[in-house]
Amino acid sequence: MARYFEKISWEQWQKDIGNDKQIYDNHKLPKRQTKYSAAYDFESPIAFTLHTGEIKTVPTGVKFTMNEDEFLMLVIRSSMGFKHNVRMTNQIGIFEKDFYNNKTNEGHAMICLQNHGTEDYNVKIGDRIAQGIFSKFLTIDNEEEIKTIRTGGLGSTNKEETK
Repeated sequence: MARYFEKISWEQWQKDIGNDKQIYDNHKLPKRQTKYSAAYDFESPIAFTLHTGEIKTVPTGVKFTMNEDEFLMLVIRSSMGFKHNVRMTNQIGIFEKDFYNNKTNEGHAMICLQNHGTEDYNVKIGDRIAQGIFSKFLTIDNEEEIKTIRTGGLGSTNKEETK
């Protein structure tokens, strides 16, 4: 069984986030906060202000892998929605096993936030901004064998390669 989080490489961090090695070294992997938590909290590796009505893509600095019959669902933390009316633009992000280590971005998970509230929303480095939940999925019994795999990151499922 292989299910785990890891930090993106320093090279990918520099492309997607910046050149502060201390922030990279101190960035924490997602973790559950309590014994009965279902979700792993993702922390922001950047500080930013999300202005009213603004949409912003936020890097997580994290990639992850899982078993072949699993996916990771990434959702907003409920407090951000209830208290501040901040949402993920796609509401739910679904990441499958073949997103990991893809050739476009190593499988670096990003989230896109939108502020529907009446006040600016400030995020500091280390603030928890999303939650990830691993889950199993089922397939139909008479499905034909699929031989394509993802080769890139977001939006790449129409650009698969056959192996």
